[in-house]
Amino acid sequence: MNLLLQIMEEGKLTDSMGRKIDFKNTIIVMTSNLGADLIRKSTEVGFGAPEGVLDYKAMQEKIQGAVKKHFKPEFLNRLDNFIIFKTLDKESLKRIVDLEFKILQKRLFKKGINIFLDEKAKDFLVEKGYQPEMGVRPLKRAIEQFLEDPLAEKLLIQPDKKVDYQISAKKDEIIFVEKEQTKPQEKKDLAKI
Repeated sequence: MNLLLQIMEEGKLTDSMGRKIDFKNTIIVMTSNLGADLIRKSTEVGFGAPEGVLDYKAMQEKIQGAVKKHFKPEFLNRLDNFIIFKTLDKESLKRIVDLEFKILQKRLFKKGINIFLDEKAKDFLVEKGYQPEMGVRPLKRAIEQFLEDPLAEKLLIQPDKKVDYQISAKKDEIIFVEKEQTKPQEKKDLAKI
């Protein structure tokens, strides 16, 4: 905390050797899960808000109250702006699954492997990674645990096998169905990803 106050007050840091680091033209972004427990405790149920989504104004007031209790006024007075992110809903998480999957799809395409993800698998990953108070991190862990790790194991068992995978979900797991390699012209379309 003292380092941050020094940066904000003087615009520079000095180490024990007398070397200075200038922060005059710097934007410092700080993130925190401060207030996440308040969001979790007060998520409305019923007709008040969509499933798992707290009213943004109420959430903003509660989080700002928690910030004021946690940090000293001399620190808060030096901050230019607070941005309180809205809670992610399931549709937003589904779009994040699409983005993360495209990155994985592109990496595997370079190795000659195509993967395709259906809606059941997307819904499964969203359900496993949905924790409104924690943001996107649980979703990324779910993608890693249920999609990337099992797929990596399959690829390590048969490293030279070039096969495409249709990825779906069944009960409480992701399933990988091996398919024949797609035709070259279909692979050209994937190169645009």
